Amino acid sequence: MAKFLPALDERLMAFIRAQHIFFTGSAPANGRVNISPKGLNSFRILSPSQVGYLDLTGSGNETAAHLLENGRMTFMFCAFEGPPLILRLYGKGRSVQKQHPEWPALRAHFGPPVPGERQLIICDINSVQTSCGYGVPELGFRSDRSQLLDWAERKGPEAVDAYRMEKNRSSIDGASTGWEG
Repeated sequence: MAKFLPALDERLMAFIRAQHIFFTGSAPANGRVNISPKGLNSFRILSPSQVGYLDLTGSGNETAAHLLENGRMTFMFCAFEGPPLILRLYGKGRSVQKQHPEWPALRAHFGPPVPGERQLIICDINSVQTSCGYGVPELGFRSDRSQLLDWAERKGPEAVDAYRMEKNRSSIDGASTGWEG
């Protein structure tokens, strides 16, 4: 049965830290719902009621557009190994870009620099939900993929910046992402 909590507890924080993949969900008032898988050890727990991830340059920037419009965000973690569990974090998110005053203090939580860093997505949690996860298959982790980091490294910072200016300034529905470069 699903259980709701106001914030993360120690058990759930330990569960999150053990995961290799998480999913983000966001949506505009009108338009497409976006669900994205994320990995590369990019997720951090900033407090029992605040989390975030280091967002890397990709083909779209849907989450940033949706957060700029309404802030609604969901994270989902699934236990693919060990006891079954699905964990959802609901909250209000925002994009923090490199030129924002908060960037240095927040970025310090995410380890060494990574090629292709685009922004931080920070979310204030307003509800935590656990559910059984009995229908989720058991899968074993082999390794992170290196292609995204390799691509950004090969392109170099200037070419990645140009790519973001071309591809990441609006959502697939045409909404602004707030991307400032």
